[in-house]
Amino acid sequence: MAKKSINVTRSWIDISEVPLQKNIDDALGIDAIDHIELYVGNAKQAVFYFSKAFGMSPFAYRGPETGFREAASYALRQGEIVFVLTTPLSSHHPISSRLLVHADTVHSIALRVPDCSAFYKEAMKRGAQSADEPHTLSDPGGELRSAAIRTYGDCVHTIVERESYKGVFWPGFCDYTDIFPKMQIQDAGLIAVDHLVGNVELGKMNHWVAYYEKILGFTEMIHFSDKEISTEYSALMSKVMRDGSGKIKFPINEPASGKRKSQIEEYLNFHNGPGVQHIALRTNNIIDSVTRLKTAGVNFLKVPSAYYDQVPERVGAIKEDLKRIAELGILVDRDDDGYLLQVFTKPVQDRPTLFFEIIQREGSLGFGAGNFKALFEALEREQEQRGNL
Repeated sequence: MAKKSINVTRSWIDISEVPLQKNIDDALGIDAIDHIELYVGNAKQAVFYFSKAFGMSPFAYRGPETGFREAASYALRQGEIVFVLTTPLSSHHPISSRLLVHADTVHSIALRVPDCSAFYKEAMKRGAQSADEPHTLSDPGGELRSAAIRTYGDCVHTIVERESYKGVFWPGFCDYTDIFPKMQIQDAGLIAVDHLVGNVELGKMNHWVAYYEKILGFTEMIHFSDKEISTEYSALMSKVMRDGSGKIKFPINEPASGKRKSQIEEYLNFHNGPGVQHIALRTNNIIDSVTRLKTAGVNFLKVPSAYYDQVPERVGAIKEDLKRIAELGILVDRDDDGYLLQVFTKPVQDRPTLFFEIIQREGSLGFGAGNFKALFEALEREQEQRGNL
């Protein structure tokens, strides 16, 4: 039986009354990525895809059955990963126009913090653009504080303080099984969000690097030039930003000049502006995870078999079975701290925009620089099939 409407109260916080913490690093401290919200054209069907293909388990829901008549939102979880899939219930809703422009897209990278108001106040003091002022939401599960600031494109960082909230996910959400039958899910062994990559326009990478440095206190972890990330036809530049703890990592890409259109330009054209290019999900056993994902129907980029001829000499000894890695098309790279294994899906919607990376880290803190050429060439083969290279 459907649960009765959930009474949610929302009260605003006067941040002028909120003292800044003495240590600025504390005011801008981030505990974790709380969740990632995607705007999608049909959330009910997207739930089925992410559940059956990626092993995400739906656990919370908000919509007309809970008293929320503007949109339907489903929260899904695997390990520490939480996705929220939201679709508008009216063509007049602002999300509808976003979907017309971008198609399915990441709307929010939500950051869990110890003090929402202090974080927001310090970010605004440093020049952030507000998307939502601090407020308190409450229901029988307790109180949750939230705000939001803007980042590249139409994306936002939702700021979440949830220590006092013990409900299912967010005020106004009910348990998924209160409305829908329980789904049988095959877990894919995915444990956490490793990083999220943003694509921005030519000449805007350094702008957003400065934004994360100034506004959120991030530092530049590594820089890849167009000479390091290039093929015969295209190139890009990338800088990786991370928070003080090193847990949150946001690479930012921009296109570079080349003979043909790069994957970044293709993304910007079809997404109609900047946005999240891909979400990297970490696993402790990439062979097992990719085997399950492929069995479930997830499509991955293909790597020529010749790539694996050089892996033993280039990477050295690894504990995984190289033959099995080659069969699954998994890339391998090593740096001073260890090695990593990674593989990339094809876009998960018809527009060639958002895709996913599955990554296993064995000490390595890098992003697979030794794989960039092979990855780019695989992406270019896909671009060529679509007529977009």
